[in-house]
Amino acid sequence: MGLISFIGFTLLVAFYAWWKTRGTDEKSADGYYLGGRSLGAITIAGSLLLTNLSAEQIVGLNGQSFSEGVLVMAWETLAAIAMVITAVWLLPKYMRGGITTIPEFIEKRFDQQTKAILSILFLIAFGVVLLPTILYSGSLAFSTMFDLPTMLGMSENTVIWLCVWSIGLIGIVYAIFGGLKAVAVSDLVNAIGLLIGGLLIPYFGLSLIGDGSMADGLSELWTSNQDKFDATGGPTSSIPVGTIFTGMMIAQIYYWGTNQSILQRVFGAKSLKEGQKGMMLAAFVKFLIPIIVVLPGIIAWHIFEGNLERADQAYPQLVRTVLPAGLLGFFAAVLFGAVLSSFNSLLNSSATLFGFDLYKYYFKEDASEHQTVKAGKIFGLVLALISMSIAPFIANAPDGLFSYIQQSLGSLSVPIFAVVFIGILTKKVPAIGAKVVLIGGVLMYLCSLIILGPYFTENAMTEAAANGITDPEALNLIKAEAYPHFLHVMGILFVVNVVIMLVIGALKPKTDIYVPTVTKQIDTTPWKYAFLVGGIIVLLVLSTYFIF
Repeated sequence: MGLISFIGFTLLVAFYAWWKTRGTDEKSADGYYLGGRSLGAITIAGSLLLTNLSAEQIVGLNGQSFSEGVLVMAWETLAAIAMVITAVWLLPKYMRGGITTIPEFIEKRFDQQTKAILSILFLIAFGVVLLPTILYSGSLAFSTMFDLPTMLGMSENTVIWLCVWSIGLIGIVYAIFGGLKAVAVSDLVNAIGLLIGGLLIPYFGLSLIGDGSMADGLSELWTSNQDKFDATGGPTSSIPVGTIFTGMMIAQIYYWGTNQSILQRVFGAKSLKEGQKGMMLAAFVKFLIPIIVVLPGIIAWHIFEGNLERADQAYPQLVRTVLPAGLLGFFAAVLFGAVLSSFNSLLNSSATLFGFDLYKYYFKEDASEHQTVKAGKIFGLVLALISMSIAPFIANAPDGLFSYIQQSLGSLSVPIFAVVFIGILTKKVPAIGAKVVLIGGVLMYLCSLIILGPYFTENAMTEAAANGITDPEALNLIKAEAYPHFLHVMGILFVVNVVIMLVIGALKPKTDIYVPTVTKQIDTTPWKYAFLVGGIIVLLVLSTYFIF
């Protein structure tokens, strides 16, 4: 029954995506990369949510909430604030210029070489961090939910390899040969399915705890696990409370305001108003998403009494335990769609970045649109194969899946956001300032993460051992205080990067001042309720912190 519902729903989504996109010219750049600039608010919102909300998010965050509780909701609730900032401040500036990629904006503001460096950084982030984690987390979910090692008589590692390559090959067909509109349309269907399926997990989980009553289950969960419902993380947690005001917001605004794979959905809007409405709708749903990506982890902690081999197994194990067989197949199909969505979106964005920002300038200057799209597809295929080869090794990440993603992306998010921020804020900083920060910023973060952090931590632990300190809690506190948390490091380096650029701008100001051009490709009239709706969403987010 589960297998039938899985196959049935997957085929239904594929057929619907084909039917809705059969008239789009996928050979043109606008058609392949931006869906013909024809996307409406609801489609944009669904695509934004599914691009972001995939297995690595659901599995990784629920794994962290299994270990630490509701405090990890900051990754979701604060994202809503970043989306509001993007919708009311950044989006009008981007769309009035009619840009296709963020590096394209950087080229207009700085120069071609700066754009090329930025594009390469994005592609490294996609190929080494994001695509592999999407494939691994999806594979882990399917392996655990269906107990595939037992079913297939294979080791867990072999099953992970099999799942990674199966998902990857199917994703390649969707993304490389379908274009943005096929991805966005299938995203909308899967977004609805994922929200429905995602809400069923806490419902059945709480009903199991409450012997058939969801209300009793919630009461029991709240009473028995009070420590899991404290949103203020201590110094040893993955999100110490102070980091919310430093690197957390840097990471959020980078992701929602400068990340090509996210913004490409909005750049495909038929108007600025539709783009803003789509992002605001997604922000409101994002505020509610902790019910799907945080609460189940706490439910799993209660049901399994904290006894799981790995925290990242919490969500798929809970799904397998609480869902009826028929619904298990449906949810697996929806999760499969979510994995494909994120994978497809990144591949499509990679093809866009390579085709527009690298191939046409450094490989074949007189390339036609058709040749550019074809080159992007080939590059996307190569990048997919590289990520499929890396993905199975993420199982060895020491601090869990989601922490691995955030720490790895910190090396890129800080300098990239600093360059975009300064590019918008001032017209005096020259291209050399952006280049210094894009290269130096990455090196500074990697130095902090790989050299300075381990050095100070090791010294602190050595000193603790010399003083005879053996208490685990005391040792964890010493370890946490030995060197700033990686989110604090991100906040500090952001300020350093901005100062570097401003100093260079003061010493060697840009002579040819950048003047933004106004596009006539779409209607750039802003949505008149954008500030009102954005303010309401921000107040809702702040209210959750007063509650918890």
